[in-house]
Amino acid sequence: MSTPHVVVVMGVAGTGKTTIGPLLAARLGVPYAEGDDFHPQANIAKMTAGTPLSDEDRWPWLDAIGRWAHEREGLGGVVSSSALKRAYRDRLRAAAPGIVFVHLTGDRALIEDRMSHRQGHFMPTALLDSQFATLQPLEADEAGVRVDVAGGPDEITGRAVAALRSLDQPSQ
Repeated sequence: MSTPHVVVVMGVAGTGKTTIGPLLAARLGVPYAEGDDFHPQANIAKMTAGTPLSDEDRWPWLDAIGRWAHEREGLGGVVSSSALKRAYRDRLRAAAPGIVFVHLTGDRALIEDRMSHRQGHFMPTALLDSQFATLQPLEADEAGVRVDVAGGPDEITGRAVAALRSLDQPSQ
């Protein structure tokens, strides 16, 4: 990519944000930050108990991610965040106006299957329905790309890199 963007890898739980984020960062030659690490302990406790987060729960988390993204402006970076609602993405853009989103998308059955096989994560598959119900896909005026999560991690990362490069191409 010609400019060092800060990229937010977004999507519902189980789409592979934590897998694809570091791979994408490595391909772009920028640092990666795990979005879950920005959650206050109270949020993790709620999600572990199977309780969806409220917007009020998410604001401090999004603000922390936004601060990280702001510090990386002009340097580049990749951070994971579900960023399910437009309001959440707007809040991230308010802190770091140049961020770009990679929305990992896929078939619900595939995502649920992947969630059921991962180990050591606090998000139970029971919250997947609430994630899909909350999801507001990227809109045309939002800088970002959609990337299907079918296939292996290297294939998905390759699609993400290609899609991000297409954003940097001048319009014809």
